[in-house]
Amino acid sequence: MTRLGIIFGGRSGEHDVSLMSAASVINALDKEKFEIVCIGITKSGKWKRYNGGVSGIENGEWEKKALPFVVDGLKREIDFAFPALHGPYGEDGTIQGLFEMLDIPYAGCGVLASALAMDKVAAKEIFSHYRLPVCRYTMITSEELSGDRELLIDKIEMIFLGKYPLFIKPANMGSSVGITKTKSRADLIPSLENAAKYDRRIIIEEGIDARELETAILGNASAEAAVVGEILPSREFYDYHAKYLDDGRSVINVPADISTDLSEQIRAIAIKAYEALDCAGFARVDFLVDRKTDRIYLSEINTIPGFTKYSMFPLLWQAAGMSYAGLLERIVDLGYERHHAKNNRQTTLL
Repeated sequence: MTRLGIIFGGRSGEHDVSLMSAASVINALDKEKFEIVCIGITKSGKWKRYNGGVSGIENGEWEKKALPFVVDGLKREIDFAFPALHGPYGEDGTIQGLFEMLDIPYAGCGVLASALAMDKVAAKEIFSHYRLPVCRYTMITSEELSGDRELLIDKIEMIFLGKYPLFIKPANMGSSVGITKTKSRADLIPSLENAAKYDRRIIIEEGIDARELETAILGNASAEAAVVGEILPSREFYDYHAKYLDDGRSVINVPADISTDLSEQIRAIAIKAYEALDCAGFARVDFLVDRKTDRIYLSEINTIPGFTKYSMFPLLWQAAGMSYAGLLERIVDLGYERHHAKNNRQTTLL
């Protein structure tokens, strides 16, 4: 029986989302195939071994019952790592690097793809190089907020031709944490300051009257896309509150009510984007589609998408005919496949 380490929590602003994802994953796993080893990371970065019930993870009580855990002992405790971590220090290549150093097979993308996808600016640079469709964007650093702010605003407005709204986001964050829809010049600096709370790199994107569409990818060297789904947010856009705190009032349409041609275009671009970043295992790819013209804009890739009961990734694969438990098993298989292939290459070269 595989000792499957579910790693959850973490130091990022998406700590609470990670707890929900981990609980959903644990509930769905086949306990006859996997021995679940729960390892939590506190918001301060302390690692702990948790042996309690899933409800304790969901409500955050796990920390009180968990015991200190020495990271160096990870390889002795688990056969395979499944990081249910979102955002910095989990989805950005850092923990993937740890698994690589300890030679532990793990779920999902490697160090490079994780780091690139986490940084929205870096990802868009790669997408642009491969001539994949992205919206107009620019990047500033938090240090620039300490300079001449009027000059900074003028620079930004020049890039976007004075048009609003704009979306201001921390470059390295997910779950819509720190995002603001900015509708005027007066709102620009407060929005930038909000994003700067989460990252020194801040991305600014043009506002598009668009539908929010997503697809899910599985695979290593050969990737396949699930169906396309659409999010109808309960608020003005799909922010953190609409995703996790509105008791499911945001509507998820799976499959999306779009033409077969548009669906195929989205799925094809998603696979190209996945390959461009050298992704592996699984990911969710997000798109914006202009409501008037159906023009497609590639938004971002999430290398550890949410696994909660409201999350799009498992729903997309369920619509494609794969059960939640089957999806998790496939992800584990892909992780082992990638680990085996890498070790064989190293052996051959030696």
